Amino acid sequence: MALATLDVVVLDCPDPHALAEFYAGVLGGTIEEQGEWVDLKLPGGQQLAFQAAPGFVPPQWPRADLNSQQLHLDLKVEDLDTAEKGVLELGAKPLDAEDRSRTFRVYADPAGHPFCLCAG
Repeated sequence: MALATLDVVVLDCPDPHALAEFYAGVLGGTIEEQGEWVDLKLPGGQQLAFQAAPGFVPPQWPRADLNSQQLHLDLKVEDLDTAEKGVLELGAKPLDAEDRSRTFRVYADPAGHPFCLCAG
């Protein structure tokens, strides 16, 4: 028997509103602000949240030592090239996207969190 259910994934960042805007551009949804906390209500009922983190240091990918990736989001897309163009226009930075034969590509959001676009 489960003890809990997953409520929301929360990303620490220097500017919660700006990062919510980035992910709203990628995933759609509605932004709801509550001070230093911002919710992104996604189509289908999922939710991401963003909270202000003073002194935030973005993770580095790939790193096994300091500031290593703690977690990342896998985002399923219909067309990798189209999705890549869109996330780059929204401010993402490529981390590992050169190998066009793979079914995924790795980027960093504007706050530096890694995420993957995955062919669906």
